[in-house]
Amino acid sequence: MDKNFVLYILLIFGISLGFTMLALVDIIKKDFSSPALKILWHFIALIPLLGWLIYLIFGYRKGRKKTLPSKFH
Repeated sequence: MDKNFVLYILLIFGISLGFTMLALVDIIKKDFSSPALKILWHFIALIPLLGWLIYLIFGYRKGRKKTLPSKFH
């Protein structure tokens, strides 16, 4: 196997892992219509290589950012 091929594969997986982590953090920071929907988006985001893309296309706008209590404003 070519050394460059292995490096490209590792690069693709590394970038995908980074985007997966960003998607999971975004899901944690948002409120969804139900806790079950939030858990579902967590599982979808964990699908290898494609989960973060599915979340970005279909789920990113579903949730609303959590609002801080008035004492923190």
